[in-house]
Amino acid sequence: MPGTPHPPPPFPDTPDPDVIVVGRGPVGAVLAILLADRGHRVCVLERRPEPYPLPRATSFDGETARLLATTGIGDDLAAISEPATGYQWRSASDRTLLDIAFSRVGRYGWPDANTMHQPALEELLAKRLATLPGVETYLGHRVVDIAQTPSGVTATAVTEDGATRTFTARNLVGCDGANSFVREHIGVSVTDLGFSYEWLLCDVRLDPPREFVPTNVQLCDPARPTTVVGSGPGRRRWEFMRLPGESAAELDTTEAAWRLLAPHGVTPATATLLRNATYRFRALWADQWRSGRVFLAGDAAHLMPPFAGQGMCAGIRDVVNLAWKLDLVLTGRAPDHLLDTYTLERRPQAKASITASVKLGRVICVTDPAAAADRDAAILANGGGRRQQGPPAAEPLTKGLLRPPGDGRGGAGEVLIAGTVEADGVRGRFDQLIGTGFVLITTEDPAELSDDHGTFLAGLGTRVVRLAPPGSPAGPGEVRDVDGVYHACLGRLGAASILVRPDYHVFGTAGPGGATALVDALRAQLRGAPVARVP
Repeated sequence: MPGTPHPPPPFPDTPDPDVIVVGRGPVGAVLAILLADRGHRVCVLERRPEPYPLPRATSFDGETARLLATTGIGDDLAAISEPATGYQWRSASDRTLLDIAFSRVGRYGWPDANTMHQPALEELLAKRLATLPGVETYLGHRVVDIAQTPSGVTATAVTEDGATRTFTARNLVGCDGANSFVREHIGVSVTDLGFSYEWLLCDVRLDPPREFVPTNVQLCDPARPTTVVGSGPGRRRWEFMRLPGESAAELDTTEAAWRLLAPHGVTPATATLLRNATYRFRALWADQWRSGRVFLAGDAAHLMPPFAGQGMCAGIRDVVNLAWKLDLVLTGRAPDHLLDTYTLERRPQAKASITASVKLGRVICVTDPAAAADRDAAILANGGGRRQQGPPAAEPLTKGLLRPPGDGRGGAGEVLIAGTVEADGVRGRFDQLIGTGFVLITTEDPAELSDDHGTFLAGLGTRVVRLAPPGSPAGPGEVRDVDGVYHACLGRLGAASILVRPDYHVFGTAGPGGATALVDALRAQLRGAPVARVP
């Protein structure tokens, strides 16, 4: 694994790094990779001297798989994850209250839902980090102070042996988890919804392995609300809610774990208990995600109940949003106020995930039998139990770096669907063949853009993709839309061109002959008036 507990001072005889990343969990590692891939020098400070060996998150959705693939680990994800087949809620009488079927190839080109072993994911990311010359990782370095100046930010860290080291960069991002030092130090207030319950978590390896259909089940039994989910190849997790009047001490024992697992056919004769621990979830978000040159991401910026499986996913979305904006500002291609759109865009999305998770939790965490019976009856009376195909589409952006409403054909803010294309005789997923970054997809001749517009797009590293007509082979310089998803998207929006951001959110669309105005709108947004600070 990269990094040493007590390295020499960072980057001797070279300029300071561009960004300090505090925390090397999945969120911090993804940010460091994305910045280094763009040519930036990154310093990662991680307080643990060794990687954390136990899983926390157990899943990621199709959109997050797509975002993880942008770090270069896409080909390895299948080895540390398994596609989930579905998600059900079941009543105490085993009635199906909710039934969602997951696809192995969803709207974003990856399985709708994936179970995973988090330490294995972190190892993949750490190995990828180790291949990037622009990254220095310092394990066993606990940040104890942060100071900002007009030109940079300095982090002071204490090593395992008590030595003090300082690190200076242009920006710092706190990816240091729920008990974030960075958030506390910069004095950011939080909005806490006050929704919190304690659960016993049990990670298990079954021997012999068993098949579970669907993969993930929520047992809405008032006698003991229970969650049963996959947690990567060969592993499974059971979570049991602490009941009113039950002490955490009596629940947080190996004996209690085996007692609660036994009705599920999980005993010392059929399984290995890898871990049992109680935890308490919370529902909150930081009110500001930026303070000068310091930013918050992941659990440092938001915490949510686990019922929608969006905690880590939200953190990955944070840093994918932030990385390309930092890149543009650090390279002088956009003004500093572009970074204000980070909070403006991501905080409402995170709040939506948190409130949705709380809504699910209020339905699940019911221990009164009469209330549970009323809940079940209401769900069934409103169509509950009917199979749904796939999860809802990813949450769109509603404000920020987007083409203003009325200037285009709609679609601004939504996440672009992923499909299969063919280019130069090679067929594959659009993201892999075309690459990442800004992408202009059009059915028109890109040569109609002026040299000035072409220079601007090239300066952003934009890929310009001309789609061949539906059902036609791709001509020179064209891409064939194999499964028709891009033509369908353009048709739904009444558009001939669609401009996509590096995080796969649509900047905006344009009708026939409107590509020039679409590009002008992006240039105006990047160079225009400062964004209003988030209240």
